[in-house]
Amino acid sequence: MTQFSRYIGIDYSGAETPNASLKGLRVYSASHEAHAAEVPPPPSQRKYWTRRGIAEWLAQQLAEGVATMVGIDHGFSFPLRYFEFHHLPPNWGEFLDDFQHHWPTDANHTYVDFIRDGCIGDGAARGGDRRWRRLCEERCRAKSVFHFDVQGSVAKSTHAGIPWLRYLRQQLGERVHFWPFDGWEIPCGKSAIVEAYPALWKSVYPREDRTSDQHDAFTIAAYLCQADRENRLNGLLHPKLTPAEHAVADVEGWIVGVE
Repeated sequence: MTQFSRYIGIDYSGAETPNASLKGLRVYSASHEAHAAEVPPPPSQRKYWTRRGIAEWLAQQLAEGVATMVGIDHGFSFPLRYFEFHHLPPNWGEFLDDFQHHWPTDANHTYVDFIRDGCIGDGAARGGDRRWRRLCEERCRAKSVFHFDVQGSVAKSTHAGIPWLRYLRQQLGERVHFWPFDGWEIPCGKSAIVEAYPALWKSVYPREDRTSDQHDAFTIAAYLCQADRENRLNGLLHPKLTPAEHAVADVEGWIVGVE
């Protein structure tokens, strides 16, 4: 028996502003009755999704009560060293509030670089070192969430996306499980939002005529669906961690599928 009925994969982008139509923002959805297919944005003058549009659409979709797993391609939290350096409590909900206060990347007309440059917010008071990496990033050799301006970086998309996780948490409350911050076990029948890293799986599927951004979103949705159907999803959600490593991952978060 599968745990979810629907699987949504999102390839994220931290470019421009929350209301900018971005070619790099892609959404795919899969189910056990239908292969992963691209989800276009609601009809408007914008050709592509916006970060605000995705957050509002997800809030609507997940409020419907259909058990859905959403995989998003950006970091959900920061390395433990960040919490220690800034003397922050190891609590994800408080982290979301504190981060959005200093990095209000969900505000209109706001670029991530505006905050990096000190024009808006107070990013300098909540900075990090690109040498700091989360345990899950070390395990899969992913770049640090603070490693900006390099090929394959997730720093900008992470800094742009975290305030929207806060928005979804505020909008949906107990209806959605943010893994693993709300616990490593996802209650039966509840929707879940997880951090995904399509580089782990995209070689499984031929790219066909998809762009790299489309293929990343497709991969997340297709793989999560396939893993659930083949009774492998539970294994992806329970990495091999010592008790000490579990305590770190409770704060830093984890990438689904990283062992």
